Amino acid sequence: MGSKQPDRRAFLKRGAALAGGLSLGAVEPAIGQTPASGQSVEGQSQEAQDYSSDELIAYGQRSHHVTSVREPVNGRPSPDEFGLVFHVGTPLGDQMGAITPSALHYVGTTRGSFVPDIDPAEHRLMIHGLVDRELIFTMDELKRFPSVTRLHFIECAGNRTSSRHRTIVDSHGMTSCAEWTGVLLRTLLEEAGVQDEGTWIVAEGVEEVKGASSLPMAKAMDDILVAYAMNGEPIRPQQGFPLRIVVPGFEGILSVKWLRRIKVVDRFYMTYNDYGHLRQDSDDAALSYQIGPKSVITFPSGGQELTGTGFYEVRGLAWSGGGVVSRVEVSTDGGESWMDADIRGTPQRMAHTAFSFNWTWDGSEAVLMSRCTDEIGQVQPSREQVAEFWGRSGVKGQDNSIQPWRIERDGSVHNAIT
Repeated sequence: MGSKQPDRRAFLKRGAALAGGLSLGAVEPAIGQTPASGQSVEGQSQEAQDYSSDELIAYGQRSHHVTSVREPVNGRPSPDEFGLVFHVGTPLGDQMGAITPSALHYVGTTRGSFVPDIDPAEHRLMIHGLVDRELIFTMDELKRFPSVTRLHFIECAGNRTSSRHRTIVDSHGMTSCAEWTGVLLRTLLEEAGVQDEGTWIVAEGVEEVKGASSLPMAKAMDDILVAYAMNGEPIRPQQGFPLRIVVPGFEGILSVKWLRRIKVVDRFYMTYNDYGHLRQDSDDAALSYQIGPKSVITFPSGGQELTGTGFYEVRGLAWSGGGVVSRVEVSTDGGESWMDADIRGTPQRMAHTAFSFNWTWDGSEAVLMSRCTDEIGQVQPSREQVAEFWGRSGVKGQDNSIQPWRIERDGSVHNAIT
């Protein structure tokens, strides 16, 4: 064709040499890649952070070039002027994959509290009430029981779609997913011997204002986990060190942190955590415990920006308190048409599932949305469907309605709820 074909062997040889750090003589920087002041040609800062200190060798630290941080949600500073910690959300827009790093897992509280400093050697878990044997466990004794490790999301009921929200932290920041390790509550209850009248449990944590939640015995004997580890290390203090319960698929406030006591009882008890979350209407009550099915596009999402037309990998997360995510669909035209997204990895029960969708943006305005279907056939509803069901009273129970993101012609991304 008149043009010389490239020497493929020479090209591969040169590429391998560069990848292996071999010298091929001076290499000119590409156009626009002239080293900035304070950097070498290889991109290494001349004043690079020292990662070889004794402290960082003992317990690592992320690169100082990585800046994702948790953010206060609902406009309330944390800590506040009294030093109390309130809701702090996970930066889902920066997350890669389904597992939330422990340091970025959201923190939720209904009352604002100081994180208790608990010595695990002194901590005890008591199981009492309508049982044959009242038991008190040390942490070492709990770790002698057969353990399980499971991936589960935790989500606060405060996550809600709204026209007031600007970013994904505002709308969905109070959900995170981690690998939890501990003992099934069922194992401990069987050790204590639950009496026939025991149809509920009350789980209580160590806090200035007692944090406690009522849970049905059927759930307690199913999959509730008494967890002491998170993502391969002891649970962090903000997440309940040294012990918490994880209630898969249920509202996050029920997963009591800093767990110290479980009482088996014969009825629902109105606790501090349950106050304001108890629903008298049967339809409302049915949606108050279990979450989902739910999904959200994390990239591109509100506050982010597309840098130009062309190919983009749309990314997001899907989850359901009803079990495994079986399908995720994406729309780029505001719900007029839907296409199947690619599910990344193997979906787990009541866990975040990462998904992606290959999309070529032509520069015109677009509205991106996702919807999730779980293994029992539940389909994530649109905001219009939710409004039709609830009427003007607004969304009750858990809000799992679809979140739309609008891409402007300049590439900026905004909340598309009006």
